Amino acid sequence: MALRVYNTLTRCEETFETLEPGKVRMYCCGVTVYDFCHLGHARAYIVWDTVRRYLLWRGYEVRYVQNFTDIDDKILNRARQEGSSMEEVAERYTQTYFEDMRRLNILEADEYPKATHTLDGIKKLIHELENKGFAYPAEGDVYYSVRKFDGYGKLSGRKLDDMQAGKSGRVEVEDPEAAKKKDPFDFALWKAAKEGEPSWDSAWGKGRPGWHIECSAMVRDCLGESIDIHCGGGDLMFPHHENEIAQSEAVTGKNLARYWMHNGMVNVDGEKMSKSLGNFTTIRGLLDGENAPEPMAVRMFVLQAHYRKPVDFTGEAMVAAQNGWNTLKEGLVFGLEYGDKLGFSEGQTEGNCSNKNEYIERFEEVVDNDFNFTGGLAVIFELAKELQKEANIFVHEGAIKTPVNELEEKWETLVALAKVLGLEANFEAENQAAADGLTDAEIEALIERRQEARKGKNFAESDRIRNELQAQGITLIDAAGGVTRWRRG
Repeated sequence: MALRVYNTLTRCEETFETLEPGKVRMYCCGVTVYDFCHLGHARAYIVWDTVRRYLLWRGYEVRYVQNFTDIDDKILNRARQEGSSMEEVAERYTQTYFEDMRRLNILEADEYPKATHTLDGIKKLIHELENKGFAYPAEGDVYYSVRKFDGYGKLSGRKLDDMQAGKSGRVEVEDPEAAKKKDPFDFALWKAAKEGEPSWDSAWGKGRPGWHIECSAMVRDCLGESIDIHCGGGDLMFPHHENEIAQSEAVTGKNLARYWMHNGMVNVDGEKMSKSLGNFTTIRGLLDGENAPEPMAVRMFVLQAHYRKPVDFTGEAMVAAQNGWNTLKEGLVFGLEYGDKLGFSEGQTEGNCSNKNEYIERFEEVVDNDFNFTGGLAVIFELAKELQKEANIFVHEGAIKTPVNELEEKWETLVALAKVLGLEANFEAENQAAADGLTDAEIEALIERRQEARKGKNFAESDRIRNELQAQGITLIDAAGGVTRWRRG
């Protein structure tokens, strides 16, 4: 069975075919770094991490890019409140992002571009839009002329005449820049500098980029003019992703993305999560609170609902997810606890499963249907419960009912398939133990080898080294000018 994917752009499921055989270029809209990540971020990044993991498991070479928005009104407001700077706020919450995602076993992206590091690409794209007649300057600002792009609205299905300004939450209801626009639907590509705010030189005067143009430029700089998958939360579909399409495709004349994918939203106890309702929950608030679930229980909870459907975080649901994780965890550690006593093959302590079997085929068949991880979990739970039953028999009777080779294969299959979903037992402790075994000099040497690989455009080797370090608890952060920083844990 071929992998099929629901494409928001066409509103139907399609057979997954990449622009380049065997390779996937994937871009995920990242966070605006002004606060701790919340449950909506947990849902989104668990989903896209699992999509990426599944594509890798299916044999694709995946290049996954996720941006940071590090210049934004919300960041500037936080800096004013704290008496700090935009850079300080952005750096602090970039670090807390990595801390939160690591706890949820979310793999590092291959690259994390930042808006402030993509200014040349942003200004180039705005110049091209201006030259093609899609953008116009106005008193230091530059605006995109929405009605010039014939395909505007094709992603969201909206028509300009039916749209309401201010839908995104990024635009004030009373737009102070309205007088500068030729049309109320036009949006800012470049904003003139304001007193006390960071700004950069440009042909239109000092200023900073608008939100939408940042992602268009970062996609282009990191992955090219057309990519395979562009993903993000459903709330980004309009206007952010719609505007990305308008900007990028007006310049290149090519489809920005082959597939547009969006995850469903998060409710808390049946209500939309928001600070005004008092139900706004951060990831660390959930994981560090009273009666907190384990991180893998949160991951399991997210995967129990189809990625395109809404999900409701409730206390009862999290208790159920924790109980489910306890069952799965018992299965995952089965070989570690009983393998030696039962005579499992030497060296099979990581659940290596190289051959297809009934469970793997069923798992692949169900998940191939638009990343149906819920169905995949059902297969995994079946294996876990069988191993749990065998463990109980062995503990109470000192013998097993199933032949050793079959039992060993079931355990290896369980560990392998659970890892595809990012569900791993004791991974945090294992990663920290591995990190303790590497000296700073050894880490620096590996980073230097990775830099050489990147210069030689050997991205496979570059990714291998990053993944090797990541498996040992070392996080790499690629900064401007080709500099790579790292940190433990």
